[in-house]
Amino acid sequence: MRWDRLFDDLEAQASAEWEAERAALASESERVRLSRVSLRDRLLVLRDAQAQVGAHLTGGGGVEGRVVAVGADWFAVDRGPSSVSIVPLAGLTGLRMPHADLLHSAAGHAGQALRERLDLGFVLRDLARRRVPVLVELFGGDSLTGTVDRAGADHFDLALHDLDTPRHPSAVTGFRMVPFGALAQLVVAAGDSGL
Repeated sequence: MRWDRLFDDLEAQASAEWEAERAALASESERVRLSRVSLRDRLLVLRDAQAQVGAHLTGGGGVEGRVVAVGADWFAVDRGPSSVSIVPLAGLTGLRMPHADLLHSAAGHAGQALRERLDLGFVLRDLARRRVPVLVELFGGDSLTGTVDRAGADHFDLALHDLDTPRHPSAVTGFRMVPFGALAQLVVAAGDSGL
């Protein structure tokens, strides 16, 4: 009888040690997996879940809405029935969301569709091609309205005019060259976004 109890105790100790080691390995494996999940990967999960977020931007601005698109260095937030914000990842200081969405987004995203590899320059060139009027919010609080005329590798040219006026030479009040690094967000009418 004493031997049976001794062997039962030894077996229980070995089983507990094995479970603790397995839990530690699983925990370390999860930490390693999470170390490879990027912000962009998490945004893709939030997009797929049609999650509502509050995006905090450098300079104190922000935007609330549903993540609707994610590119290589930007994401888009549907602000409601009237507009979509295109936000460069470099200008993001944080995202607010329900805890369940935060945990779910940590799963990461596996796929890589072509649309998800498009950079901010591509989006701006598309807006220029379609002559879409935009509201440009810059870090520091300045806002500009007009039409993107062209987009380079790290900047874009904006013809300044009122949003409700088509881009016509007589309506243009000036031009501005805007570095991508100065862009907090670009707001486009929902039907014009193309996203």
